[in-house]
Amino acid sequence: QVQLVESGGGLVQAGGSLRLSCAASGRTFSQYVMCWFRQAPGKERDFVAAITKSGGLTFYAESVKGRFTISRDNAKNTVYLQMNSLKPEDTAVYYCGADYRPPKYSSPSDYDYWGQGTQVTVSL
Repeated sequence: QVQLVESGGGLVQAGGSLRLSCAASGRTFSQYVMCWFRQAPGKERDFVAAITKSGGLTFYAESVKGRFTISRDNAKNTVYLQMNSLKPEDTAVYYCGADYRPPKYSSPSDYDYWGQGTQVTVSL
């Protein structure tokens, strides 16, 4: 099992940047595909980005391509989400997820482990 703890959320003006971090417990972090999803009030949990175990491949939702970057440091058991050019529609709770072998990268049901989430609010 793995436990995930997100941090780095907050309030930022449109056009600004934030970097989210997700720290994982355990010694097998490098065996997990990692992801970020987000959920706005009253909406479903939506895919944001995913990264393979070695970090060699990354995947993004169309809405964040070119603005967000997912990365990982297996030595630090941490995955990051660098968010630039933030927009009010990026406002949501951001969740970090993990799975050994998700069938797809973009469905929340494919990930077994989740953090508690961190709030990101983008103001005009």
